[in-house]
Amino acid sequence: MDVREFDFYLPADLIAQEPSADRAAARLLHLRRDTGSISHSTVSALPDLLRAGDLVVVNDTRVFPARLLGHRVPSGGAVECLLVRRLGAGNSGYALSELWEALVHPGQKLHQGARVAFEGIHTIYGEVLEQKFYGRRVVRLWTEDGSALEAAIDAIGHVPLPPYIKRGDRDADRERYQTMFARSRGSVAAPTAGLHFTPDLIACLRSRGVELAEITLHVGYGTFQPVRVDRVEDHRLEPESYDISAAAAGMINCALDERRRIIAVGTTTTRTLEAVARACDGRIAAGSGATDLFIYPGFEFRTIGGLLTNFHLPKSSLLMLVSAFAGRDRIRTAYDAAIAERYRFYSYGDAMLIL
Repeated sequence: MDVREFDFYLPADLIAQEPSADRAAARLLHLRRDTGSISHSTVSALPDLLRAGDLVVVNDTRVFPARLLGHRVPSGGAVECLLVRRLGAGNSGYALSELWEALVHPGQKLHQGARVAFEGIHTIYGEVLEQKFYGRRVVRLWTEDGSALEAAIDAIGHVPLPPYIKRGDRDADRERYQTMFARSRGSVAAPTAGLHFTPDLIACLRSRGVELAEITLHVGYGTFQPVRVDRVEDHRLEPESYDISAAAAGMINCALDERRRIIAVGTTTTRTLEAVARACDGRIAAGSGATDLFIYPGFEFRTIGGLLTNFHLPKSSLLMLVSAFAGRDRIRTAYDAAIAERYRFYSYGDAMLIL
């Protein structure tokens, strides 16, 4: 399958640079899988589009401020570091140090042995230990005063807004780029379909007999990773860690047994459910693990009967996932309609419900 089949033209002014003032006021395109019909409303109308007995499954991961801004030591040149994945504790020579895989800029100047500093309420020092592909490095990080690195990152780090948001992060993004479910710290990107929910919307759904379950998948940089191959089948995703509680597994399996619809909120929730079901003969097992499941057309879904998702980038693995669920032609028609109706795209944009 040619990656170019998932390309489309998006006017730059439709890429949302700011979130909507009211989360649930975001626009909602409703696509029916059986007929291909399209209708338009807002996320606040979700209780009218779902039915009693539906189980909505959300991702409760929490984004941490993974973007560090600082300077080289001793030259003072500007440095940007995006923490991608914690690898473990550092060498004993540095108190409470940690090893991280990171994306660094400017990569051409940050070779093995380079030193950096990130200053604020705390000062974090770093040393490049290893050069990897596509600008990635293994870095050792530690604090100047020996305090806990996690707390220092939370204090001076910046919200890792996606690269297509062409502005610096602001204090308001620390709250707005989190879902209302955010509990388990560990993502470098928000599970953006969940950004549309509010306590009032959840209360309304529950009053209509819709149930809610929470699982965790920590979103890695792979969510922005471009597809660099020509054939879809040759693309690979990076592993991301997940956790499913016994309570959540029980609710999901009960819905499966009773043939009730399971509505996944976002592609991260979808990948977690389908990966676990694939490994457990169609069941959802409680526990932790990691998945690199790549879903593209031809995939057989075993759990979800509906998907709430934002609009995705051309030629992205996320667009391939929604195309697998609804059909490539129907998704293309829906995207054409969204562009014609001037929906707002990507992380801070509007949403689509596929049922």
